[in-house]
Amino acid sequence: MIDLCSQEPKPLLSVEAALARIEAAFRPVAESENVFLKDALGRVLSESVYSPINIPHDRNSAMDGYAFSSQDAHHEQPFTLTLAGTSWAGRPFKGPLPPGYCIRIFTGAVLPDEADSVVMQEQVFVKGQVIHFLAKARLRQNIREIGEDIREGSLLCTAPKKLNAIDLGLLASAGIDKLVVKRPVKIAFFSTGDELTALGLPLVSGQIYDSNRYMLGGLLTDASYCVTDMGVIADNKQLLEERFIDAAKNHDVVITTGGASVGEADYVKEILERCGEVDFWKIAIKPGKPLAFGKIGDCYFFGLPGNPVAVIVTFQHLVVPALKQLSGVSAIKPWQLTATCTSLLKKAPGRQEYQRGILSQDQYGEFFVASSGKQGSNILSSMSQADCYMVLPIECQGVEVGDKVKIELIRNAEII
Repeated sequence: MIDLCSQEPKPLLSVEAALARIEAAFRPVAESENVFLKDALGRVLSESVYSPINIPHDRNSAMDGYAFSSQDAHHEQPFTLTLAGTSWAGRPFKGPLPPGYCIRIFTGAVLPDEADSVVMQEQVFVKGQVIHFLAKARLRQNIREIGEDIREGSLLCTAPKKLNAIDLGLLASAGIDKLVVKRPVKIAFFSTGDELTALGLPLVSGQIYDSNRYMLGGLLTDASYCVTDMGVIADNKQLLEERFIDAAKNHDVVITTGGASVGEADYVKEILERCGEVDFWKIAIKPGKPLAFGKIGDCYFFGLPGNPVAVIVTFQHLVVPALKQLSGVSAIKPWQLTATCTSLLKKAPGRQEYQRGILSQDQYGEFFVASSGKQGSNILSSMSQADCYMVLPIECQGVEVGDKVKIELIRNAEII
């Protein structure tokens, strides 16, 4: 079996080599802006954040129970203490704790300075104001010390970090309400092709609905991006060139779909050469060989293929690392697992393939993967049903049932 698409005058650029060239070309955005914490989810820190306080700020109880000084306890036999009052979360016990006394305390409530032990409420017997403790009560336990989690002045979040919900909680616990973050990466995207029809209009023979813009719009939903949907552009050289140049003036990145192949109406590479520069065109990937990467002025340009699955594969594996780098975040290579393939997979050597699969795991923890359906680059149904890619290297000549394959997990349309 021969990959007819790979019959080129010179070897195609590998995925790894393409990524290296992209990495060498991209520089993170330099500008920053101030945002409130409530608006910081998904943004990228420009400046590292340090804690202005200790966390916890006070010594407090780790559970509901009774607090006392270990000096008043009998370690090998039951003992009793008199109840002096209560420390509630937000309403501390007032005054010193006298010898021979204890206080009722709740989770998170401040401990008196004299107390160094908390026994949970289930391990005591209460009779009026007298608290009976069991033999061998555990002393010097269940207390959260000042700064046990974070010390004042210590690092909370390191720039450049993309902030998640847990980070927001950590920063809020330190009382931080404003942050300095990278300004959003400005991205324009549009589809090209005379055959594309807008949703809501009837199809006529030879036309298709424009699915790529809806996919890209979803894939580009990210708080660190400012995205402009520029619609559909017909296969007209002059109009395409005008739109490319116009979009490049106001954006950091322009992404197009369609028109990057070798057909008579595929103008993307030609126009990019004329109004900008082409770093590479065509890579050894399937689906998605006809991908153009370059620049128009200071704006980076990705001309993705037109087939929808090729759009997804090239976007995830080549565009996403570039956008992360531009936003200031280090791109992480997708995790790969090894699974036993339960489907016969056809493949010709020449290109690295990303075939769609469905992953399963047996009771012993072993992974198995099956094809999710037809693998044509136009078939979105098998992409929708897939939860992983089966990554088949350039030299692979097919996979038999029972062979081991590398897989990349897909979650929420993102590879992880």
